[in-house]
Amino acid sequence: MPAGASHYGLEFSLTSTLPPGAIIDCLLFHDAAFRAIAFEDISEHIGQPDRFVWVELKSPDSHTITRLGDELGLHALALEDAISTHQRSKLEEYDKHVFIATRTVQMRESRMELGETHLFVGSNYVIAIRHDNGAGYQRVVDRLQRRPNGIQAATPYALYLVLDLIVDQFRPVIESMQDRFQSLESELMGEERSGRDILERLYEMKRDLTLLRDVAEPMQDITQDLIRLHPALVPKELKAYYRDIHDHAMRVSAAIDRLRMSASDAMQFHLASLSLKQNESVQKLAGWGALLALPTVVFSLYGMNFEFMPELEWTWAYPALLLATGVAALILYRRLRRRGWI
Repeated sequence: MPAGASHYGLEFSLTSTLPPGAIIDCLLFHDAAFRAIAFEDISEHIGQPDRFVWVELKSPDSHTITRLGDELGLHALALEDAISTHQRSKLEEYDKHVFIATRTVQMRESRMELGETHLFVGSNYVIAIRHDNGAGYQRVVDRLQRRPNGIQAATPYALYLVLDLIVDQFRPVIESMQDRFQSLESELMGEERSGRDILERLYEMKRDLTLLRDVAEPMQDITQDLIRLHPALVPKELKAYYRDIHDHAMRVSAAIDRLRMSASDAMQFHLASLSLKQNESVQKLAGWGALLALPTVVFSLYGMNFEFMPELEWTWAYPALLLATGVAALILYRRLRRRGWI
């Protein structure tokens, strides 16, 4: 057996024939056991219906994909899609296999990271080609080997495990988004907050949620199409499992939509708060302007060139005028204060 990466003590690598960047698992499940096989021996086992082959590749090059197509007789269009990234999520049916392209997401160092997984699904094989830097599908291999409830390691169950893992990886991302929103909400409701900064962060979060929704929503269509149109891949005994994936995908989309709506509401609330605060400032300026206007009008009259100026002969005219102006200003101040304009 070639040396390389280990699975349950079994080691396998194709560094002599494949590029060093391609990390490959090539496992054969047969008679309640599994073992690593050589990449070039896949076609020998595919022709035996009582055997199941699992292959995982990480960011393979075009040469590796071409070899895989030669081994399994895969359609040229599907091979072309498997090489290129940034594929839209879809399910394509060909003569002897099904091709599934799905986008993935996972948390790495408190950061959301997007990726892609392309699946070639045949009668007794599943080929998972992933374009990401995640942990891969070791959990799928573990569960295939354990055979819970006596479920046989075969295409329907392996495909379920892959799709289930992809959907499960949304959970920590959603939880991280919820924590992120709660932190922004607490800052928004706090006394100290900067207008533009928090608005920009709310917009960035909404943009991330929109991207996350575009990744999550197609999984509903893929699982629904598998259940309705592909009975060979979703037998009766596994329909409940696939419906569970579909249900989880719907809940993920619903959670994303709720967070997007909450982020939009928070942005509107923040803008309304800024507008209200601005109106309060304008009211205060208007109130103080009214207070200043009263003495300004009174004293400006005495700067005019009257021939007969009132009260010029009265000794107490100047103090009385100051007192009357002060009383009027005090009355105006109390009324504006009562109305909250000052």
